[in-house]
Amino acid sequence: MKTLQEWLAFCEQLHPVAIDMGLDRVKAVAERMALRFDCPVITVAGTNGKGSTCAMLEAILLEAGYKTGVYTSPHLVHFEERCRLHGESASAAALAEAFAVVESARAGVSLTYFEFSTLAILHLMARSGLDVVILEVGLGGRLDAVNIVDADCAVITSIDIDHAAILGKDRESIGFEKAGIMRAGRPVVVSDPVPPQSVLNHAAAVGAELWRFGQDFNFSGDKQQWAWAGRGRRYAGMAYPALRGANQLVNASGVLAALEALRQRIPVTAQAVRNGLAMVELPGRFQIVPGQPVLVLDVAHNPHSVAALAENLDAMGFYPTTHAVFGAMADKDLVPMLARVNPLMDRWYFTDLPLPRAASAVSLEQAWQAQNTRQDVVSSVHADPMAALQAAIEAADPADRIVVFGSFYTVGGVLQDGIPRLQAKHLSP
Repeated sequence: MKTLQEWLAFCEQLHPVAIDMGLDRVKAVAERMALRFDCPVITVAGTNGKGSTCAMLEAILLEAGYKTGVYTSPHLVHFEERCRLHGESASAAALAEAFAVVESARAGVSLTYFEFSTLAILHLMARSGLDVVILEVGLGGRLDAVNIVDADCAVITSIDIDHAAILGKDRESIGFEKAGIMRAGRPVVVSDPVPPQSVLNHAAAVGAELWRFGQDFNFSGDKQQWAWAGRGRRYAGMAYPALRGANQLVNASGVLAALEALRQRIPVTAQAVRNGLAMVELPGRFQIVPGQPVLVLDVAHNPHSVAALAENLDAMGFYPTTHAVFGAMADKDLVPMLARVNPLMDRWYFTDLPLPRAASAVSLEQAWQAQNTRQDVVSSVHADPMAALQAAIEAADPADRIVVFGSFYTVGGVLQDGIPRLQAKHLSP
């Protein structure tokens, strides 16, 4: 019997390309596995906010007493993070058994790493006696392996330019790909405040029940609390979600709309909503780790999410020096990302990442230098995220902050041994 790590190594060698859009191969294997769910399925697509949306749905539904299953990707440190059952990561042994089931059903069909692992996780969830399943789309929607499952409710979060080579070069074409998770006669919650017309057109074309931000649901708030109103239901005087950042109210609003749309099948109380939002956790989404200096972790890796990061950093107040640890994939739109946060960063630590798609630290530094006009900023290059973080810690004063952002591999790289708690060197006895 192979271990989980052996299965993952096997999957990496199986298919000639890492990303191979299309559902025919994965559907054929799923049918042989007799893969089906007997409970409501919520599928979440979008450019940014997918992980936060899944985490908030899960937290509220757990508070309401439901047995939940969540599939998200990629992971930060351990593969097992991709499958959560009842709020806990699945065991490596259970996942390894599920991989073996996929292999026995595969019958020579070539699957990518993502397709193979998606089928394994779906199989494990289908066998776990769950009350509700939450699936995060890996890439796009229409042709993503997750889309072999018919969603009882689709959620589409903010849409922006990312993976342009695969999904299209503008929001309209990307929106069309995301809209592929909709199903006829079933609710689709669109939490993007200004959705591409292609999303609205597709909802009409397939006959989905559209819940649109600003029309079917909305939120309001002041500095102390916020309120939500949807079709026939309101929540007032709520504490802000435990996930930080201005964009989280838009995500939370979409979550409450999805729960309202499914109220007949999975009712939740107002108390479960309040408790769930107050206790939700998601590593690496504007995660602030107290210490000296303070540490901020964020998987912002496209212009839209980096703009949100910049606003959130701005709102944190004054720090004498901000140190930026950054690593990203080579296909990212680097110049607008770097330009957006450059005014906030005083020292840069660019890092290599351990996979072929990554931009080298040297090329990241060159992209930054090409748009940098500040004379007072210094930069350096490092072999891995931990080395970059170590260099930032060496240079930082206790009152500074260190921001680690970019790819999941950048943030995951500094979390390998748990969350770093920083204690500036000149504070030590």
